Amino acid sequence: MEQPNQPQGAAPASRGNVAFGWLTRIMAAAGILVPAIAAIFTGDMLVHGHPLYTVFLGTTMLISLAVLIFSLRRPLAAPKGLKGLRVVGAAAVALLLAGFCWLIPSSAVEPALTAMHSDSKVTVTETATDVVLTPAGGDGQTGVFFQPGALVDSRAYAAVLRPLAESGYTVVIPKQPLNIAFLAMTAFESAQMKHESISSWVVGGHSLGGVAAASDAQTFAFDAERPISGLLLFASYPSSDMSSTNMPVLSLSGSEDGLATPEKIQDSKPLLPADAKFLQIQGGTHAYFGDYGTQHGDGTATISHDEARSQISQASLDFVSSLQK
Repeated sequence: MEQPNQPQGAAPASRGNVAFGWLTRIMAAAGILVPAIAAIFTGDMLVHGHPLYTVFLGTTMLISLAVLIFSLRRPLAAPKGLKGLRVVGAAAVALLLAGFCWLIPSSAVEPALTAMHSDSKVTVTETATDVVLTPAGGDGQTGVFFQPGALVDSRAYAAVLRPLAESGYTVVIPKQPLNIAFLAMTAFESAQMKHESISSWVVGGHSLGGVAAASDAQTFAFDAERPISGLLLFASYPSSDMSSTNMPVLSLSGSEDGLATPEKIQDSKPLLPADAKFLQIQGGTHAYFGDYGTQHGDGTATISHDEARSQISQASLDFVSSLQK
């Protein structure tokens, strides 16, 4: 029996070659379908997130479509020398598609979306690479640079950080490539260059974003030209010892956090300066430090999100204000 797409008069393709041919077609079809589904679940983050993720999704779909069309126009049989390459390629594509599913971010929800609107007190500017909350009087002397948690919409921190902007501090929230803080390690320097009138910065972050912020704090702790006046941690801790920096630090955490647990926060104390301040939000969880819904593995809150957000905002404002005295 003649195999599908087999040229007339050609020797029948082996079962192995036919299998590899179908594998190519199946993986190419998956390369169209999976990014399309990921795009649907990503929602408006395709527009409001860093463009790299959208570019990856679109590029993968276009390449997969080209491969599928090419495969459908050729015989299923393939040269023997390409079999190993097809297996490796299929495995790589499978990992890539799994990565797209894992990278689907958590989008901002209310009240963060409302906090993204400008008014007489704060001007909100959103670009492809950051969200900036600027006080009505323009950039002051102190700015707050805040790294989002992994796979979290930058806009999700607008409500909890807006009181800082309302009090005269410019807040810069970067949009991380693929929503991973360690891919935005140059974002702080970019913010400094964009806001040259700001003479002092507080760096901060939530979860993995806090780890990245701590790294920035260590890097620029003794740099007179790029001064960092303090470190603000939301449910986070540094990955290495920064106790010798003597930098003012405020560590905010939740008593019901199932990810950055109270035990982990306690264990992180030797990594921070001896006078670092620790404040636990009683009843708060990991996801309460932003507005992006619930998070897998988190604990169960015993206070309202509004109450936790109010405490976090006030503690952050008190900390930043204390550095100006």
